[in-house]
Formats: sequence, structure tokens, C-alpha cells
Amino acid sequence: MNVLEVEGLRKVYPAFTLQDVSFAVPEGAIVGFIGRNGAGKSTTLKSILGLVHPDGGTVRWHGENVKNCEKTFKENIGVVLGGVDFYPKKKLRAITEVTKKFYPNWDESKYQHYCQLFSLDREKRVDQLSSGMKVKYLIALALSHNARLLILDEPTSGLDPVSRDELTELFQSIVADGTRSILFSTHITSDLEKCASHITFIKDGAILHTGTLESFRAAFADKGHTLEDIIVSVERRKLDDGAII
Repeated sequence: MNVLEVEGLRKVYPAFTLQDVSFAVPEGAIVGFIGRNGAGKSTTLKSILGLVHPDGGTVRWHGENVKNCEKTFKENIGVVLGGVDFYPKKKLRAITEVTKKFYPNWDESKYQHYCQLFSLDREKRVDQLSSGMKVKYLIALALSHNARLLILDEPTSGLDPVSRDELTELFQSIVADGTRSILFSTHITSDLEKCASHITFIKDGAILHTGTLESFRAAFADKGHTLEDIIVSVERRKLDDGAII
């Protein structure tokens, strides 16, 4: 079963067009959403979340148009778009007290569990956290309201290798029971190798490939042996007709 389905998503800007983007996030999957900066990853994610108004296309949550179940959709997703840049002088405790009021499924015991698991000090201010800890805090908030889908925009960008390894291991543990899924954009190939089960590859606003990691490798087997080789080779290739491979 697919928890999220994106079909024919379009957004036109003066210098860029998102072209009929279609892909799905299966239940229990970690979907790596890849492409170079400016390819359309953030525009796609923001369109899914309603932060950008698309010019066409449909987003479905468990088969139902998100427009018809927006409240349910937003209550069941966790979103990390960059770091925690709001209220840098506020303590985590204060931000959490405000955040949890928006989620009827908030589970305080789970929040305390994840704070302990991630070694989060709730008395610290946001500006006292490292980049990795900021991401972990946002993930803790998402998991504490029983989010079934995490949507993460470049969550490992700017992190040191050890912090990236910790997060990719965390991603795998989050989806291990098959009830939760992750969609995360990235340009770091090593992160994909470690945790992604599916790949959606976007270039110049169009999807080049979407499917399992194995199908991605098979589709571009002639481009190289590693994911990095394949991605670099395909990025250099001229996009023909925007066809899905």
C-alpha cells in the first residue's frame, strides 16, 4: 500500500517549471528524493505540503485526495524543512509546549523517550544545539505525535559523517516495523546507499526515474557501478522528452 501518491504535479515559475511530477511512497519505505540543487526537490515537497500552490496535479494520502482530508494528513505527517531557525533563544521545553497543542495524538511518554534516546536537553536553547541535534529534535517532535510519514528536506546536509551515520541508522529503525515511511531529499549519495529502499530522481523539474533502489541501478546499469557514478553520469546527460525510465 502507498501512504503517499503524487500524480502530475506542476508548478510554473518564470525561469523554472515543475513538469508533471509523479511518484509514490510505499508503506514502510525510505524514499530518497534526489537531484542537484535547483532540480525541483524543494518545490515538490512544498507543493505536497501546501506551502506552494501547484498549477496542477494531485496528492493523495492513503488513496484519498489530500484536499479532502487535509486535517488528517497534517496530523499524521512530520516535516523537517531545514533546521530549527525559529525562536533561537527559546528553550526546547517552551517550543514543545506550544507544538504539542496542535496534535491530538500527542504522546508525552514517547516524547520523553525520544528526548532520552537522542540525548536532548529540554532546558537548552535552540541556538545551543548542533545542526545534528536540531534535526533530531524535530524528528522527536514528529515521532511523538505518531507521524506515519516523515517528509525531510536535506536533513543530513551540513552534518559531519558521524552525525549523518547516526541519522541514517535512525531512519532505518523508524521504518523497521513497516508502519511508518520516510521521504527525504538529498544530494549525498552515501546516505542513499546506507538507508534508501526506493529512489525518485528529478532533473530540471522532471522525474527521470522512480522505483526501488534495485530498479534504479538496473535502469542505469550502463552509467556506472556506484550510485555516485550513475548520478553524475545522468546529470551530465541532456534530458530528452522528460520521459520516466
